[in-house]
Amino acid sequence: MASVRISELCAEIDAKVHVPGDMDREVERAAVGDLLSFVMGSDADGAAWITVQTHLNVAAVAVLKDIPIIIIASGREPAADLFERCRAEGIALVSAAASVFDTCVKLGRLGISG
Repeated sequence: MASVRISELCAEIDAKVHVPGDMDREVERAAVGDLLSFVMGSDADGAAWITVQTHLNVAAVAVLKDIPIIIIASGREPAADLFERCRAEGIALVSAAASVFDTCVKLGRLGISG
């Protein structure tokens, strides 16, 4: 399993960085899901999270699961309250123009598993 710095991950997916968080933190895997209760019940702890959800509750789940980066895929942009909460919590918040699938493919090229 590869370990990749968040800054490298962002470069690979051509991310638009809204909140930098800790760009030196490393992740080894990713979690994908739009149903917040699914992510809460999954083994997403410490993973990069790919979603299309853009509302405030996404940050609450990220805090609960120690998720260091939220990747909003498919060209969606975060809501202002999500931006503010991620900044307050030190969670990296980025968006990617690519679809969820294509974003996952790019992470897979880095050696990140799901």
